[in-house]
Amino acid sequence: MSKVIMYATGSCPYCLRAESLLTSKGVAEIEKIRIDLEPEQREEMMKKTGRRTVPQIYIGETHVGGYDDLALLDRKGELASLLAS
Repeated sequence: MSKVIMYATGSCPYCLRAESLLTSKGVAEIEKIRIDLEPEQREEMMKKTGRRTVPQIYIGETHVGGYDDLALLDRKGELASLLAS
């Protein structure tokens, strides 16, 4: 299974939804980068993704985007293959 990295904050409901969706797809471990605890990580996230909001999710080397992007991949049937690669 591909490594999953998620930029998140502790109070973000979309981060929790993303984690729940990924867990339901069999992801056992999500590396969370808490930008609320490490503000310098927000700058890194914005530089890498071009986005300011959380969550920002990477599956392997692929930047998926936020929760809405992740849910869309799932609805299109593309999330499972991305996780398996």
